[in-house]
Amino acid sequence: MHMMIAVDGSTLVHVVDSASLKSAARKQAAVSKQAIAALTKAGHQILRRFEGLARIALHQAATKPHTAIETLLAHGRVADTITTIAKQKKADLLVLGSRGLSDAESYLLGSISRKVTASAPCPVLVVKRPLMTLSQVLVAADASNHTQGACSFLCKCFLPESAHVTVLSIVEPVVTELAIKYLSKDQVDQISTPRRQAAEQMVERLRDRFLSEGYAVATEVQIAHVTDTILRHAASRNVDLLVAGSRGLTGSERLRLGSVSETLLKYAPCSVLIVRGWRA
Repeated sequence: MHMMIAVDGSTLVHVVDSASLKSAARKQAAVSKQAIAALTKAGHQILRRFEGLARIALHQAATKPHTAIETLLAHGRVADTITTIAKQKKADLLVLGSRGLSDAESYLLGSISRKVTASAPCPVLVVKRPLMTLSQVLVAADASNHTQGACSFLCKCFLPESAHVTVLSIVEPVVTELAIKYLSKDQVDQISTPRRQAAEQMVERLRDRFLSEGYAVATEVQIAHVTDTILRHAASRNVDLLVAGSRGLTGSERLRLGSVSETLLKYAPCSVLIVRGWRA
């Protein structure tokens, strides 16, 4: 089930991957047609069930008078179709579930959530486990405008007043482990201090932003490997939601450089919010 929250309400979207079915059964058109018809019928049933669950949830929430629910069944490549609909609906937020593919499955099949996150025109929330509360929120921060945009989105649109925010900035070591063996501690500190100070100033600005909106907030700066440290922090602190800004690397850039947000999305033990296209 893919839930798309649009400007004018909420849109529940289910996509039937008819393109793959037609390709797999190219020489058996009748079989392909029957399979698509069966999946379309099942898709409508899924939408009706989740619409009912959404109405029950809204009945218990203060947002009920302001929210309309639309259901939409579409055909096509799942990730591409979801992204296209998000653009058409001018969605503020895409919400996806993730079943957690293994490395091998993810490599061979691709992950819908990862594909959508890489190309979506708006922030994407990938729910990895039941998200009953947002009491502990970890913001993976860097000095980019994308982090500023993520914080702006959280403050204006997303966080409940009770949320406790931790702003964590990881500074990659500027010297190698080999170099550390031949340099004194003072020399290493002199090389590392400017970058650490810049990170500390950056997280303090973000801290002030969250405090101005009334949120409880803590900050932390470490010199370490970025993704490993963020993931360990999320696991050890029982974080409900991990948040990162993203500039949206192209396919070739991700292949050459990797993407911090994509790595966090794949390995984080909690739900992940990737914010793109939101101004600071």
